Amino acid sequence: MSRIEELPDDFDEHVSLNDAPKILPSIEELYDQHISASGPSQNQMSSKSFEEIVQDMSKTPLFMNSLDEATNDDGENIMLEAIKALQNEGTKAEVAQGFKERGNEMVAEKKWKDAKEFYTKGLAVLTAKDEDKWDKPEDETAEEKLRVLLHEQLLVNRARCNLELSRDALTFTVEAYYRSASALLALDKVLEALDVASRGFKLDPTNTALKKLLDQIRSRMAVKEAEDRRRLAELRRKQQEKATLDAALKARKIVVRGSKNPPNLEDATIRLSPDPLSPKSLLEFPVMLLYPMHNQTDLIKAWAEKDAITHHLSYILPLPWDSKNEYKLSTVDCYMDTISGGLMKVGKKLTLLEALSNGKTEVVDGLVRIYVVPVSLAPQWIEEMKKKKGK
Repeated sequence: MSRIEELPDDFDEHVSLNDAPKILPSIEELYDQHISASGPSQNQMSSKSFEEIVQDMSKTPLFMNSLDEATNDDGENIMLEAIKALQNEGTKAEVAQGFKERGNEMVAEKKWKDAKEFYTKGLAVLTAKDEDKWDKPEDETAEEKLRVLLHEQLLVNRARCNLELSRDALTFTVEAYYRSASALLALDKVLEALDVASRGFKLDPTNTALKKLLDQIRSRMAVKEAEDRRRLAELRRKQQEKATLDAALKARKIVVRGSKNPPNLEDATIRLSPDPLSPKSLLEFPVMLLYPMHNQTDLIKAWAEKDAITHHLSYILPLPWDSKNEYKLSTVDCYMDTISGGLMKVGKKLTLLEALSNGKTEVVDGLVRIYVVPVSLAPQWIEEMKKKKGK
């Protein structure tokens, strides 16, 4: 799909129209470049307000979303065939959208009369009382909102055609711009509302109602831009934190992966502390201590990489539910799952980093799992695990 730039009134008629049209960015793309201060026009755009950028777009056709190049290799009446094809296929809003896009194609070619016909057809579809001719929408609320929006857009676009065909249409055009911009603002489509209101105000700078509406849009635009800049800054920070964390894990040769059913750990995550953006920070892991012989667990949300297993076991053991006093630091062994699906005994004096960076263990779903088993029960448990894993 391609976007065609409207030719200005002072266009040189001697220029070849067969050259490939310039591809214009959408208003959303311009806005994204504006708040992120990126792209080929970074220095130029960053010094402008978004409204100034919108003003620079004022020569491009309004609501021109996309269009396909029309061909007539067989000598057919393309316009007539297009109307037939668009007449009843889809919901009312979809059909009207199709007429709007075909009209935009005609605008790009300065075929104002044909464009007006398409826009009029679209309006006729929206105002028709017989609903049975068109497909029933899945979401009636969304369909109704889209119909209202399309109705205003078609009015504005047809008014543009009338303006070109007859300069007497100025008053109606400004009113349509006002109504369309109001509808867009009500739907919180602030970028489009600013575009439409700016075009209307350019036609009639003395219009009080349009100026008041434009001020409202500017206020909402300022709030939106501030919110989007904060959201973008937060997104970039999270991306930087993730990149730093990934680099730290890779440098320590710690294997991590996800699964189809990750547990809900709430706020417990693998992280760098105290500064998530500093490679000098220490890694912290959520660690689940499992007591498989008694179906009990303990979750330690932040286990530093340099903490030895004995450090945490020393304050957790003995366990309140251990009536037989089987779980003591001197009477338990620790095990971890291996990448190959087996079990590996880990020394209690090892740090977590040493247990994770040996190339045999892995961290699944952001959670380290350590099995704590009484020495007297370890052979029984290991045999049960072998049967369960089919070893």
